[in-house]
Amino acid sequence: MFQFMKQPPSVLLPLLRSPFQGELLAWLFLHPGAEYAQVELAKRFDVSASTVTREVDRLAAAGLIVERRIGNLRMIRADTDVVVARPLTELLALTYGPVAVLGEQLSGVVGVEEAYIYGSWAARYSGEPGKVPNDVDVMVVGAVDEDDLYDAARAAERQLGREVNMRRLSRDDWESSVGDPFLETVRSRPYVRLKIEKRNGR
Repeated sequence: MFQFMKQPPSVLLPLLRSPFQGELLAWLFLHPGAEYAQVELAKRFDVSASTVTREVDRLAAAGLIVERRIGNLRMIRADTDVVVARPLTELLALTYGPVAVLGEQLSGVVGVEEAYIYGSWAARYSGEPGKVPNDVDVMVVGAVDEDDLYDAARAAERQLGREVNMRRLSRDDWESSVGDPFLETVRSRPYVRLKIEKRNGR
């Protein structure tokens, strides 16, 4: 899903060395208390094990993560007790948070087939310069109940600290967007596919 080889510096958060660093930090700090194996993180972000190891080594040296060993597995989690944890979490939520939060929120909604972030946030994520957007626009494809989508958007807003706009679209409309000015604009600009994990009963 994500490719991070020879990446340019982060546009969403120029303080970071790379977009992958932002993705990894956001995932860890926006899931406080959750613990992940390095191999699991490499699979999630579609990067090599060595890439994850280098980044985890840097975060460990900076005191931002807690790690332990289970056999050959190196398990890590965010250190939520470090003094910068709260402001760092807020900053990550406002920048790299949408990918870390929205896919997970939508994974719990019945009928979601695909989902994409589009608009200004997707443009920044893709490297276009500009201010960090005040809201996040999401296109949800599938036969989804509007109330469920509303609840998911509000839950995401609480985590991200910004407005989340979700638009529902049928599979047919998404695949036959020719002639629809709005969808043609969406497809002509950067958009980011969210990772939707199927759950039992969906």
